[in-house]
Amino acid sequence: MKTIFNYPKYSAVILSLICFGCKIDKHPIIDISTQQMEIQTVDSIPSGWNTFKYKNLSNETHFIVFEKYPVGKGIDDSRAEVLPVFDEGMTLFNEGKTDEGLAAFGKLPAWFYEVAFTGGLGFTSPNTTSESTIYFEPGNYLMECYVKMPNGKFHSVMGMLKEIRITEQKRKLKEPKPTINLSISSDKGIISNDTYKVGEQVIGVTFLDQKAHEHFLGHDVHLVKLSNEAKLEELDYWVNWLNPKGLVTPSPKGVTFLGGMQEMNKDNTGYFNVNLTPGNYALIAEVPEPTKKNMLKRFTVK
Repeated sequence: MKTIFNYPKYSAVILSLICFGCKIDKHPIIDISTQQMEIQTVDSIPSGWNTFKYKNLSNETHFIVFEKYPVGKGIDDSRAEVLPVFDEGMTLFNEGKTDEGLAAFGKLPAWFYEVAFTGGLGFTSPNTTSESTIYFEPGNYLMECYVKMPNGKFHSVMGMLKEIRITEQKRKLKEPKPTINLSISSDKGIISNDTYKVGEQVIGVTFLDQKAHEHFLGHDVHLVKLSNEAKLEELDYWVNWLNPKGLVTPSPKGVTFLGGMQEMNKDNTGYFNVNLTPGNYALIAEVPEPTKKNMLKRFTVK
């Protein structure tokens, strides 16, 4: 008896479906998008290595950071006990009441200090796409953007907060092979000895250490392309959320954010993809005074 594989018109379709299925299993991409003040994506994904493609379809700069929450805590707890504290503190900062603003953060619940930052997608300019690959342990995570609106309100307070469950099922995706390696530490800053060339690049970011800086957050790495009107001193100021105009929309002139890797714990590595075209660029950490900390590094792609 003949099978359908003896007939070309069927075998071609079946083989294409088989190959298509293999491609999905081998190279899964998780889409994330923003149109206004929201994070649109799936509700759960397998643990292990996962690749995310973020399309910023809005008119403001955003990022996506993943935060692993303690067992039993989630988005409802954040909305009830965390966001109001940050909103109150930032409002006081905007009114020039720095001491009162700092005191307000003392109202954060004890469990919040168990939240672990596990990487993410770096600053991404409007109508721009960024891509990152990160390793996840099972658990309950929140995705957040805390860039600020023109009135100083955090995007997370306005709705850019999304819960995502990392399941026990493990994805069979191999760790990426970087074309460019860089590392970052609190004492040496951003370190990279590789040459940045035109074309598609996979940039690996290794965190040699991690600590809370003056703005209570750790260090990370973001990639920006600089036009002739870009002023690095404005970028240096803007990346510190504690500054009155820090992280406030609009982002600095002449700067296009292309993604990066959000903060991770010591000895962890995350990867982000970028298509480098000729021009001037910079790598920068979202910390107070990154230039003084060797966390703002310029380079040129010829």
